[in-house]
Formats: sequence, C-alpha cells, structure tokens
Amino acid sequence: MTAIHPPSHKVWWKQPVDRVEVVWIGIALVWCLIMFFFMPFWHVFGDQNYSGEAYRVTPERFNEKVNELVEQYTVRYETDRQIPVVRPPAGSDIYLLARLWDWYPILELEKGQTYRLHVSSVDWQHGLSIQPININFQVLPGYEMVLNITPTEVGEYAVVCNEYCGILHHAMLSKLYVVESDRNGEPQS
Repeated sequence: MTAIHPPSHKVWWKQPVDRVEVVWIGIALVWCLIMFFFMPFWHVFGDQNYSGEAYRVTPERFNEKVNELVEQYTVRYETDRQIPVVRPPAGSDIYLLARLWDWYPILELEKGQTYRLHVSSVDWQHGLSIQPININFQVLPGYEMVLNITPTEVGEYAVVCNEYCGILHHAMLSKLYVVESDRNGEPQS
C-alpha cells in the first residue's frame, strides 16, 4: 500500500504508515516546533514589533490636538489643497491625523531629534506605513497610537495608508520631510 492508493479496508487507521509519510510528518513537526519557539524569541529580541503606547481618545479631541499643532507650527502650505507643513520643535509631541482619504498635516522633522508621534483616525480604520523605513501599524478611530521616532536620514519620505479604507484608498498618500539642523539647532530648509 502507498499514500497514493487508498486502503482496501474501511479501517484506515490500522494500516501501516508508509516511510515517505513518516518523513513528511517529521519534517512538518520539526518546522512547527521551530516556528513555535522562534515566535516568542523574535517578539522579545526582534526590532520589528510596535513598542509604542495606545490611549483611548475621541476623534473630536484628537482633531483638536492636531489643529493646535497646525496653528502653532505651520511654516508653509503644499499641494493644490493647501495642506499645512508643520515644523515642531525637536523633542516635542507631534500629531498625524488619518481621515478619508488623506493624512493631515505634513510633518517636517529634524534629523537626529526624537519626537513622540501621535496617530489616530477620525473615521475608519487605516494603516500607517512610512516608506522606505519600517514603520507600519494600524490606525484605529478612538485610539491614539504613540510612537517615539528619531529620523536618521535627511530626505522626503512617503506616508502611505496600507489598510483598505474605501474607493480612494490608493490616493491616501502624504509626505514626511526630514531636514538637517544648523549649529544653532535651527532647521535648515
């Protein structure tokens, strides 16, 4: 009897197991054990896990926090929709709002400075992905996700929604700028 042909009896569990089947069962068992032990290992020692904080917040309250940031630190406006670009001081709390179908505002951060990035949604579930660096997590309405970030490379980064949020999901794109600061600590444009 082989694994290809069914047993001739109805009592299949009394049939001997073929050597090839034993090998594949053994390979599958070993792989399952490897994965079982690596999951907690990478959870503790891996750098890919979200290590921030999450708080309950109403969409209205989070929107107020974002508007306070925009009023205080806007340096210019971009795009045809006049989205504000904010340049908050180094080490401050910064806010990014997800809503159908855009990110608000555009952030301009200083290289080498640590910020507390607060992200929330006012309508649907979205996904925040900052490319090409590995920041990727879900943004839920009613929750304020807080993450400490320290930009290390000057440049323009893409802010992308990676959780399907409706018909214009593909257009939910924004930017994040990282600029060099001069010797006085002032950001250079």
